[in-house]
Amino acid sequence: MTTDTADIDAQIAENMAKSLGEIPHPSQQPGTNIYGSTKIFPDYRAEEGETYFTLVHGIPHESSVSFVAVLQATRALRKGFESAIYFYGPGTLACMASRGFPTMGDAGFPGELNTNGAIETFIKEGGTVFCCRFGMGLHGLREEDLIEGVVPSHPLDVQDALIHYARKGAIINSTYNL
Repeated sequence: MTTDTADIDAQIAENMAKSLGEIPHPSQQPGTNIYGSTKIFPDYRAEEGETYFTLVHGIPHESSVSFVAVLQATRALRKGFESAIYFYGPGTLACMASRGFPTMGDAGFPGELNTNGAIETFIKEGGTVFCCRFGMGLHGLREEDLIEGVVPSHPLDVQDALIHYARKGAIINSTYNL
């Protein structure tokens, strides 16, 4: 039994038109507020001497985890917290000024360099960024390619930095993705 593809194509076209007509698009116009805006918690500000420490073990463009961690650390900095970020493992990739395609600094796709820009802003606003030399070595990264102001750090510093900030009473945000 042979089926006429023209008949099948016509049926598919009819089904597509029917599907498109089931729900009007767009259902809301751009600018329509579809979410509430009630903030639940107070807008906390740092008290004298408070610190915020972020650990990042995530690939910069494979998930939002690294980017959001930098944004949170920046927000803490702007709230008055002494704020530091420690990139280790694949997180070290985020600290490279040499990222980009087709040339260094060019975004090969929208958002590829968002984390770079966020790290640069964090440093310019007074945040401290550490980058594990072991993580860099694992991924073939060179110290001379670090974003300006990123502090290269010994592998044993990851744990000791965590202890240091914990003893200071820091709020610790540890992010991780595989």
